Amino acid sequence: MKGFDLIAILLNAEFVRMLVHGVQMTLVIAFGSWLLAMSLAVVLLVVRLTPSRVAERGVIAYISYHQNVPTLVQLMLWYFGISSLMPNAVQGWLGEHNGEAVFAIIGLGLCQAAYFSEDLRSGLRSIPAGQAEAARALGHSYVSAMRHVLMPQAVRNALPALVNHTVSLFKNSSLAMAIGVAELTHAVKEVENLSFRAFEAYLLATIMYLAFSLLFMMAGAWLGRRARVAGAR
Repeated sequence: MKGFDLIAILLNAEFVRMLVHGVQMTLVIAFGSWLLAMSLAVVLLVVRLTPSRVAERGVIAYISYHQNVPTLVQLMLWYFGISSLMPNAVQGWLGEHNGEAVFAIIGLGLCQAAYFSEDLRSGLRSIPAGQAEAARALGHSYVSAMRHVLMPQAVRNALPALVNHTVSLFKNSSLAMAIGVAELTHAVKEVENLSFRAFEAYLLATIMYLAFSLLFMMAGAWLGRRARVAGAR
């Protein structure tokens, strides 16, 4: 029976290369899907605040779908379902440009946008109504008031929830393995298959996911302190 030997993995150049590539791909997916999610979340929030009841119900339906359908199912729908409906030229381009990662970013980003939008809406609702009235009295248009007065406060109020969902997004990037993305979990599984050291391989994965999650939480705490100081001025 093999004894515990983590060094056997860390000293193997091929295993280290696989793990480093997995970390890089995980960060690319997490960062790309975060940008998509946050951009779309702002759009969803603005649309939901319009007087149109149809637009509001459309956003509510979007949020309900993405919050109640498992993320893994959404990824598979994009990769195996929606991709098959695309023109052959598009499918060929995706096949040559890491389409698995592209669909992972799209699927995770669209899903997480629902959560980010609700976080921002909660942060916006916590702002006293007088803030909007004061901004309009000072001559701000609706867009200007949202950009310069209301949204900065909404983001500051929603920051804890946004950080928590950012960490969840990073962890959910491991689901991309199911559609063939060579991210960290996929790399760890390959290392385990080649080294026959399951405990050591998954221990490394645990340590790396924990380390990155703690870094994100520490960055969020730092931003929270900076936001409180800025808000107190």
